[in-house]
Amino acid sequence: MRNQKFLAGLTAVLAIFIATLCMETRAVAQQESVLYNFSAYLTDAYFPYSGLIFDAAGNLYGTTTNSGASCAPSYNCGAVFELLPQSGGGWTEIILHSFNNNGTDGYAPFQGLVLDAAGNLYGTTYRGGAHGVGTVFELTPATGGGWTEKVLYSFSCKNGGACNPVASLILDGVGNLYGTTQGGGAYYAGSVFELMPQAGGGWAEKILHSFNNNGKDGVGPQGNLLFDASGNLYGTTLGGGAYNYGTVLEMRRTPGGWAETVLHSFQSNGSDGNRPNPSLVFDAVGNLYGTTFSGGVADDGTVFKLSPASGGRWTEKVLHRFIQNATDGRLPAAGLVLGASGKLYGTTTVGGTYRVGTVFELLPSTGGNWTETILYSFNPSTVTDGIYPYSALVLDAAGNLYGTTSSVGTYGGGNVFDVTP
Repeated sequence: MRNQKFLAGLTAVLAIFIATLCMETRAVAQQESVLYNFSAYLTDAYFPYSGLIFDAAGNLYGTTTNSGASCAPSYNCGAVFELLPQSGGGWTEIILHSFNNNGTDGYAPFQGLVLDAAGNLYGTTYRGGAHGVGTVFELTPATGGGWTEKVLYSFSCKNGGACNPVASLILDGVGNLYGTTQGGGAYYAGSVFELMPQAGGGWAEKILHSFNNNGKDGVGPQGNLLFDASGNLYGTTLGGGAYNYGTVLEMRRTPGGWAETVLHSFQSNGSDGNRPNPSLVFDAVGNLYGTTFSGGVADDGTVFKLSPASGGRWTEKVLHRFIQNATDGRLPAAGLVLGASGKLYGTTTVGGTYRVGTVFELLPSTGGNWTETILYSFNPSTVTDGIYPYSALVLDAAGNLYGTTSSVGTYGGGNVFDVTP
């Protein structure tokens, strides 16, 4: 149960709550479908906390924190799964890899995957590997079917090395991988790292930034990174900054390497959000959007926007403050996805009609305000429905939203769902 305890601790650390501007909240009925119910038994993957990705053929990929027989006796090492749409309807699940705490493989993947142009999958594990503090892995489709897993890099906390990655990875145009680690670095407060494939085989790690608990820098990054058009990186830290409630950061390329700048320090003032969630998203004009797990007027979380301003500064605006009531969601644990007409979509872990989570939409309206709509409230009394969505959503070309719930469903292991407009 170590992974579940870690997640409970992670949630507790995140939980300082939030709220927002008084925006109008609407509830609109949407069609939710359960694509797959994970079974909390030895043969299936279960308890997904990560978001999903699509391949070009419309198949879905993701990770779960718990898995089957390769990790006896605890069965909590995690798995990578694929969901394939069937021509007659429905989806079929395939377990691509079950992680193993055998001293070489990684285990405990908490975030999702990234797909390269050749169809290979990459991800991170929080634990395991040669030093027990996490790995970067690759899954390659094998000739004739099946997938082959390879540990590309085992992290080590020693000598300023990065360790314990929580976030997923991103790829640049030449095949280098970038990510963050919650631990390690020169000041033991986390790091931003790059992994570069070597001509003779293997991968080399480079620490781009070591976070420093100095009252200015962020600490404890758990989020994914994001490239802008110039190749600069953006991300979040759970703690640190001027008020010790987390930051949004930029990593800018310089002639000598990389330079970090804190774009915003969150604070607990009853208005701003705090404890920013893992991922950010850009709009077409360069504004950044994200969520915070706590803060705001009700300490139930916020949605925020950061806009570049003159002199290299950035201006934050809180677009919505979640409030615990009969309809609104609360405590979002994942980032946002940007849809048509500037709409933002996300999930909350709890709240809504049945208090076990929602899917929401934010629509820009006149005067710079935003209107929230609850697209779906998860329902524990429905036999197949899941509860407590911790993951971000993914949007397909038709405007359908896909995500995961971390618990319940038909067999108690959570599920994969879609919400159709």
